[in-house]
Amino acid sequence: MYTRFFGLNEKPFSITPDPRYLFMSARHGEALAHLVYGVTESGGFMQLTGEVGTGKTTLVRTLLLNRMPNNANVAVVLNPQISALEFLVTICEELHIPVPDDRNSIKALIDTLNGYLLEAHADGRRTILVVDEAQNLAPDVLEQVRLLTNLETAKQKLLQIVLIGQPELRELLARNDLRQLAQRITGRYHLEPLSKEETAQYIEHRLKVAGALGEVFDTGAKREVFRLTQGVPRLINVICDRALLGAFSIESRRVNRRIVRRAATEITGKAESGNTLRRALPVVGVIAAVVISAGFLTLLEERKQMIDAATETAVPARQEPVDVAPEPQQEAKPESEPTPAPEEAQASLDDQLQLARELTNRQSAMAALLSLWGLEYRGGDQSGCAQAEAAGYSCLSQRGSWGNLKQFDRPAVLTLIDARGQTHNVVLVRIEEQTAELSIGGVMVTHPVGEVSDMWLGQYMLLWRPPNGFAVSMAPGSRGSNVLWLRQSLAEIDATYHTDFPGSDEFDENLQQIVRAFQRDHRLDVDGVAGQQTQIIINTLLAADDTPRLSVPRLAQD
Repeated sequence: MYTRFFGLNEKPFSITPDPRYLFMSARHGEALAHLVYGVTESGGFMQLTGEVGTGKTTLVRTLLLNRMPNNANVAVVLNPQISALEFLVTICEELHIPVPDDRNSIKALIDTLNGYLLEAHADGRRTILVVDEAQNLAPDVLEQVRLLTNLETAKQKLLQIVLIGQPELRELLARNDLRQLAQRITGRYHLEPLSKEETAQYIEHRLKVAGALGEVFDTGAKREVFRLTQGVPRLINVICDRALLGAFSIESRRVNRRIVRRAATEITGKAESGNTLRRALPVVGVIAAVVISAGFLTLLEERKQMIDAATETAVPARQEPVDVAPEPQQEAKPESEPTPAPEEAQASLDDQLQLARELTNRQSAMAALLSLWGLEYRGGDQSGCAQAEAAGYSCLSQRGSWGNLKQFDRPAVLTLIDARGQTHNVVLVRIEEQTAELSIGGVMVTHPVGEVSDMWLGQYMLLWRPPNGFAVSMAPGSRGSNVLWLRQSLAEIDATYHTDFPGSDEFDENLQQIVRAFQRDHRLDVDGVAGQQTQIIINTLLAADDTPRLSVPRLAQD
C-alpha cells in the first residue's frame, strides 16, 4: 500500500525471516560465527539462545542457505514438541533415510541412523542436525539427543548438533539430570537485542534493501523506536511497518517521533500511560543504571584512595612503634578504620558488569583496547578493527583459553556472560599469577582469574602489529618482504631457527621445516604455515618495549 509512496520495491519491515534483510550487528556477527564454527567442526553441540524476536531464526536461515559446507547433509527440526520416537523419525525423514519397518522401535531407528552416518562419513560427508525452538524439547527427548552423540568412529563424532532456543533452554540444560548433555556443549552464545546505534542502523539497512534512496525515518523517530522496543528486531519491524503506514495516511514522506509513538499506540491498543509506559520502564532502568554505575565507579576510585591513604598512615606506625606508644588509641585507629574499606569496595565482577552495563558494549571495549596501543577510537561507521588496520595493526578474533592469552601476551577484549545471560565486552589488561586486571569502559578493576573464567566461554579478540603493516599467511611458494621478515625474525629468536638462505624472500621447503620446528616448540598447530598465530608468537618474542603486554616482557634486556 505504502511502498510506491516511499519509492520502495517491497515492504521493508516484514516479520517473516528473510536472509536478504539480515542485519549483521556485532552481536549477530558473533552469533553467526559461532554457528559456522559449529557446522564446520566435528562432534558435540553448539547452543544459540536469545530472547523472542532477536533474530535467531533469521540467523539459522542464513546459515542454512549461505554458510553450510558443501559436503554437509542437514536435518532441521522446527517443531520439537514431539516424543523421542517421533524425534528420531523426523531426523530420518529430514535426511531422506528409509524408515525401518519397525518404525516404533527406537533401537531400529538408531541402528538405521547409525548406518547412514557411517556411510556418509566414509563418503567424506558431514551430517548436521539443527533443532530450532529447542527450549520445547522434553527431557527424555534431550536425553535421546545426548545419546545420538555417542554415534562415533574411533576418531570423531558422526553427528554435529546445533540447538537454537529461547533463554529457557539454558535453564533447562542447567537441570541436574541433564548435566551430561550440558557438559557436551562445546560452544554457547546468547544473542542480545540491538543497541541504540544498531537500532538506527538496522532501520536504515532494511529500508535500503527494500530500495529506499533517502532517509525515511528521522533521528528522533529512530530514537523513539529504540525506546519503545529496546532493540528487539521483531518489535522494531512491527512498529516501523505501522509507522510507514501512518505516514502514508497523512501523506508525509518523513517519519517522525510523533508518528512512531502513534503507531505503537495503535499496535498495543492503549495510550502511552498503559502498556507503552510499562515498556518504557526498562529505559528508566537503563538511565538509573548509568547513574548507579557512575556512582559505583566513583565510589570504587574513592575506596582505592582511602585504602592507599590508610596504608601510608599505617606503615610508618609499624616502623616507629616508639613514637605511637604514648597514645595507643591512635595506633589502633589506622588498623580499625581502613579494614572495612577493602570489603566495601570489593564488589563481584557480575555486580560491576550489571552496574556498568552501558560501558560494556563492543565500541567501549574497542576504544579501551585501542588506547592501550596509543590509538584513538573515532567511532562512526568504521569499525574499531578497520580503524586499527588503517593504522597498520590487525585484529585476531577466535576462541581459546587462558593459556592462549598468556602465550600471545597481548591485551584482549573478552566476551563475558553474566548470571542473567547478558553479554559484556571488557578488556583484559594484565594477568598476574591468579589475578586478572580488567578495563570496564576505561575503568580498571581486578578480580581472580577463576571469577572471570566462570563468565568467559573462550571468545576473545586481540590486536597485533603485523610485519610491514599488513597481515598475510605465508606458506610454501609465498614471496615478498613478509617472508624475509619471517626468516630474519626466526633467526633472531634462536640460532636453531637459522635458515639456509637468510636473504631469500621465497618461502621454500627449508623455511617450512624451520616454521614447523618453531610451532612444535611453542605448542602451536604444526602445519608449516606461518599464519596469524605463528606470527603473533614471533612478534611477542621480539616485541618492542612500547608494546602493551599482559605480563612482564619475557626477553630480558642484555
